Amino acid sequence: MARPAATSGFAHVETWVFDLDNTLYPADCNLFAQIDRRMGEFIANSFGIPYEDAQKIRERYYYEHGTTLAGLMRLHDICPHSFLDYVHDIDLSVVAAAPELGDAIANLPGRKFIFTNGSRKHAEAVAARLGLSDHFEDIFDIHALEYIYPKPMAEAYERFTNAHGIAATAAAMFDDLPHNLEAAHRIGMTTVLVDGAPTPHPEHQAIATWATLPAYIDHRTEQLAPFLSATAARIAAQRPAQDKRAASFCLT
Repeated sequence: MARPAATSGFAHVETWVFDLDNTLYPADCNLFAQIDRRMGEFIANSFGIPYEDAQKIRERYYYEHGTTLAGLMRLHDICPHSFLDYVHDIDLSVVAAAPELGDAIANLPGRKFIFTNGSRKHAEAVAARLGLSDHFEDIFDIHALEYIYPKPMAEAYERFTNAHGIAATAAAMFDDLPHNLEAAHRIGMTTVLVDGAPTPHPEHQAIATWATLPAYIDHRTEQLAPFLSATAARIAAQRPAQDKRAASFCLT
């Protein structure tokens, strides 16, 4: 699929797509550490095995199936609702309101979505803590992906774009995991790596070793709100000139 000629900017973007965990909220909230622990506990309790062994299963299924849940469903017929309700029963008090981020998202022209491998319930709870509940057209979650087609599977992006009539080449994807952005880039999305505080996740650790950005990442930021504010300002500054050129073209 052809990508926009000017991938360095966002003037062509009509749809803004945001991952949730460690993207819309800063990684130093360490929410995902709570989720990881709850996943390990769920597996330990379900299989009657030590927690340490459960965590090994959690990690293996994540890498082999895209998410731990997908592996549990495919191999053990685990109920997704029970799993998701358990692992997302976490303390959200560490997530602070983010009015600057809300203003920045509101100023972006076009449609906005959350696209997450987590549940809608979790995404709604986090968005409420951040003060972002009214800023998104929809949340596309693991339920919409039928649990076994998570990012970065091509099927996930196809389902998401088809469900909402999104042109990938006119969309920007924000995510903290490079492999999710690699998949987005393949279908023509402009990609932004949100590289906040490092976590123990192997992909986050690997980012620190990069000498240059991979070709599938168009932009990188450590602070999402200022990045979006600057992006919205640049687009607003470009629009009058573009509108003037369009009007001139129509008159001729």
